[in-house]
Amino acid sequence: MTDHEPQDAPETEPAPVELLTLRDGLTPVVETEADLAKVAERFAAGTGPVAIDAERASGYRYSSRAYLIQLRREGSGTALIDPIPFDNLDPLAEALEGVEWILHAATQDLACLAEVGLRPASLFDTELAGRLLGYPRVGLATLVETTLERRLRKEHSAADWSTRPLPESWLEYAALDVEPLVELREVMAAELEEAGKAEWARQEFEHLLDFTPTKRAEPWRRTSQMHKVRSRRSLAAVRELWLTRDRIAQERDVAGGRLLPDSAIIEAASAMPENRRTLLALKGFNGRGASRHSSEWMRAIDLAREVPEADLPVRTQRGDGPPPPRAWAEKDPEAGRRLAHSKEAMAALSEKVNVPVENLMTPDLLRRALWAPPHTREPEALLAAIGEQLTAAGARPWQVELVAPVVTEAVLVGAVEPDESTEEDAPVTSED
Repeated sequence: MTDHEPQDAPETEPAPVELLTLRDGLTPVVETEADLAKVAERFAAGTGPVAIDAERASGYRYSSRAYLIQLRREGSGTALIDPIPFDNLDPLAEALEGVEWILHAATQDLACLAEVGLRPASLFDTELAGRLLGYPRVGLATLVETTLERRLRKEHSAADWSTRPLPESWLEYAALDVEPLVELREVMAAELEEAGKAEWARQEFEHLLDFTPTKRAEPWRRTSQMHKVRSRRSLAAVRELWLTRDRIAQERDVAGGRLLPDSAIIEAASAMPENRRTLLALKGFNGRGASRHSSEWMRAIDLAREVPEADLPVRTQRGDGPPPPRAWAEKDPEAGRRLAHSKEAMAALSEKVNVPVENLMTPDLLRRALWAPPHTREPEALLAAIGEQLTAAGARPWQVELVAPVVTEAVLVGAVEPDESTEEDAPVTSED
């Protein structure tokens, strides 16, 4: 290269993304029946879908109730509603009757909105749309920045929304969460049409209308650091301490972890202290919330001591589903082969259609179909039977169309015994 050859141009940093701001400014929070009636009238006169969001006090309160509801609709502007002073939000529900809702991560908000009488007739979930479109990150801020080239503030995402009065900066943050949703919906709906996935999205959104949060049979088993618990007696202590904490937390409407952290439950269950003084010496029990209820924690531990040996909890939760995947090959080699084949096939399908594996089919539903497939091994009959099995379990038609052939192939492959012969077993040929 001579001195006169052109040099590579230095890389330029991308232009900063513009911060999203409120188009109409911050509106007062609706707290009276008269103001609610005005908002309902305003939103009834609007056009198109309504963007809606709710703020809860997760990590601070036991309940999952909404402490603030945000709405935006073309021709109606933005409204911020404090649902706590109201017995119901019937005027708003009537104003939005038949109107499509736009939500981000709908399953997080549908239950708390239903508690105040707000239920959608139809909806569009921008997070779920992002998953179907194969976006690697589907948080609202990321999608807004990627598709609309605007930046969202997220500094108050973990705030205690049961605080009253709510600071103005929090209210502005909350209002910004619905500001871009109508425009984002338009962009993503067009992308779904272009990708041939609009019907998939329609089926998924329709399925969400019947969404109800699932209740775990033994929620205490989700206590963190459970792997540190060594004996069944200690497991019983975890259970009794968790149930006691849950009862107190519900009575006080305080998040359980703020009363007693999971790490303290594990510590006490492992140590099984004999008295209150020994209990309070353990890490996690010297906080005001924990020490106030020390007699109840001791009572829980004493209850665990009295549980008959035959009634002690086992480490693995009993259920009606298949065993853990790691045990399949030992319990049922054919099922193990089905599972192994399906993993590779589902990964390939996910890459082909650009949809995450867990959105193609929930892992639990897929494992149930693989563990206990129909008896027939005639390919066409098997495919039809698996399709019926998946549909009966709640899979949507687009999922069945894509995944039933994968399960069918896995069942047929798994039914074939592997060839255990190796090159070492093959006859040796030689010129000697």
